[in-house]
Amino acid sequence: MDQDERPAELVSSIIARFNAHTATIAVIGLGYVGLPLACTVARKGFPVIGFDIDATKVDQLNAGKSYMSHIGANEISDLRQTGRLSATGDFSRVAEADAIILCVPTPLTRQREPDLSFVVRTTEAIEPHLRRGQLIVLESTTYPGTSRDILRPILERRGLRSGHDFFLAYSPEREDPGNAQFSTSAIPKVVGGDGADALRLACALYDEVVTCTVPVSSLEAAEAVKLTENIFRSVNIALVNELKTVFEAMGIDVWEVIEAAKTKPFGYMPFYPGPGLGGHCIPIDPFYLTWKAREFGVVTRFVELAGEINTAMPQRVVDRTIEALNEVAGRASKGARILVLGVAYKKNIEDTRESPAFRIIELLEKRGVEVSFHDPLVTEIPPSREHADLAGRRSVELTQAIVASFDATVICTDHDAVDYRRLVEWSPLVIDTRNVCSRQGLTRAHIIKA
Repeated sequence: MDQDERPAELVSSIIARFNAHTATIAVIGLGYVGLPLACTVARKGFPVIGFDIDATKVDQLNAGKSYMSHIGANEISDLRQTGRLSATGDFSRVAEADAIILCVPTPLTRQREPDLSFVVRTTEAIEPHLRRGQLIVLESTTYPGTSRDILRPILERRGLRSGHDFFLAYSPEREDPGNAQFSTSAIPKVVGGDGADALRLACALYDEVVTCTVPVSSLEAAEAVKLTENIFRSVNIALVNELKTVFEAMGIDVWEVIEAAKTKPFGYMPFYPGPGLGGHCIPIDPFYLTWKAREFGVVTRFVELAGEINTAMPQRVVDRTIEALNEVAGRASKGARILVLGVAYKKNIEDTRESPAFRIIELLEKRGVEVSFHDPLVTEIPPSREHADLAGRRSVELTQAIVASFDATVICTDHDAVDYRRLVEWSPLVIDTRNVCSRQGLTRAHIIKA
C-alpha cells in the first residue's frame, strides 16, 4: 500500500477490491457468529482467513470438518477445496487482510457488568500487525461508545489514524442459529462508521455479502440498534412470562390465549413464555445498556424489571415441578429422580450458553432431587464459569426403561428430534415448559404445563 496515497484514493482502491471480490477478509472468532459469517463471505467468492484461539476449531476447519450442527461438513470441505477458507491462530496474518471483522464474545462479569476483555485482548493482538488501508469492523454486541472509546485508542497506538490510515466501523451481528429461514446473507446489516469513509467502506463490503445494508449516522447508533433489538425481545418475553403466571392462577392457558391473539393482523406480535432466557444475547445485552445508562444518571427501571422476571423463571419451573410431584405423583422432592429433557438454550442447536436448564438442574438438586439429562445434540455439558459443577455430565439415552425409571421428565428444550408421543407414554409425569406436547396434540392428565 502506497503510504502517500490520499484517503480518498485509498478508499476507492479498497472498494474496487470489495466489488471485485478480490479483497482478503479476516474473521476473528469462529463461534456461532463468526463461522457462519466466514462461510457466507467465502461463498461469495472472497478469500477468507478465520482466526480463533481454540486450536481444536482451527484444526477441524482446516481438515474440512464442522463443529456446528447447522453448518454441514460438506460446506466446510467445499470451501477448503476451493481455497477460499482457511483457519489459523496466528494473528500476524491479519496483515494479509483488507477487512478485519471481530466476532468475539461480550459476556458479563460475576457482578453482572459488561466484560469487554475478549474485545480488548483481540484488538491488542491485532494492533501490532495492522497496516495502512484496512477496514476494521466490530460485530460483537456491546454498549454505545465501545468502538470509539475502547477500540479506536488501541488501534491508534502505533500512530495509524482512524479515517486516514485505517477505517473503523460497527455492524451488529444478527445471527439466529438453527433458523433455516434466515441465513446470514438473507439478513440486512446495520452499519455505522467512524466517519463517512468508514461507513462507505463497510457498506461496500457488506453490500457484496448480504441482501442489503442499512447505514446509520454513527458508531454509537449502530451499537444501540443491537441492544434495542434484544431488549425488545427481553421485555416482551418477560411480559408473557408474567401473563403466564397470572392466567395460570385464573385457570387460563396462556398458550391458547397467544395463539388466538396472534390472529389479529395488526398491533400484535406473538412472544412465548418459557423456562427462562438463554443464549448469548437476550439474557446479557440488556445489562450492557443498564450499566452504560448509569454513567448518564439514567435509571432503566423497565429494562431491569424485565430482567428480574425472566431470571426468576427457572425457580418457577422448579416450584411447579415440586408441586406436581406432590399432587400428581404423591412423591416428595427429596430423593426423587428427574430427567431434564434438553440443555441447549433453544431447539435444534447444540448451543448451551446461558441455558436456563442448568439453573433448573442446580435448583432441583438443592431440593434433594437426583437429576439426569438427555439432549440429542449435547452429549456432554461443556465447562462454563457460571455452572462449573455441571461440566462433564453426559446425556443419558432416551429409552423406555430409562425414562420410566425417573419420577418425572421436565421438558426444557423442544428439540424436533425427540419422539414426544413415546416420551409421554413412558414418563409417569411430564412438566412441559415449551408447550410442545400440546402442539403435537398430546393431552394427558400427567402432562403439566409450567
